[in-house]
Amino acid sequence: MVIRPETTPDAQQLEIIAQQLGRAPRGIEALAATDGNGTPLVLRMAPIVDDKPFPTLYWLSSELLKVELSRIEAAGVIKSLEARVQEDDDFRSAYHASHQDYINTRWRLMSEAQRSEVERLGYEGIMRERGIGGIANHDQIRCLHTQYAHHLCGNNVIGQWLDEHYGIIDLLP
Repeated sequence: MVIRPETTPDAQQLEIIAQQLGRAPRGIEALAATDGNGTPLVLRMAPIVDDKPFPTLYWLSSELLKVELSRIEAAGVIKSLEARVQEDDDFRSAYHASHQDYINTRWRLMSEAQRSEVERLGYEGIMRERGIGGIANHDQIRCLHTQYAHHLCGNNVIGQWLDEHYGIIDLLP
């Protein structure tokens, strides 16, 4: 079961996140998704961290999901999905819509102060054009982790495909 309403991580969740990441977390805006036990799955990140654009709105923190998605990546799934994006007009359109959902959500979730900082630093173009995981080429799939993190929080056709073909969602308590 995935819990999607965003929350502020409590002290115990911050400790879990530090263990998941192997370091103290920086730039976390909210817990974007947790499992049925309250374990962090996806973090929503600030648009600017250390005066640089943070490429990922949604960061997959779950060790269980990271291991499973790495296994799937190692099997060469990204290449086959990119081929499908090139060959299947409907899938490509859905994938482009996933990127647009990500871009729109990132901009909508920024506070006025964050938007001003993005603009002041000259990163508005990046934030309005770069898609899932900061990717510039919306026909390319860089990483299943960023795709799946977005799936758990938004509209992502790659994450939907992963659930249909690998049952990733069924791994969660």
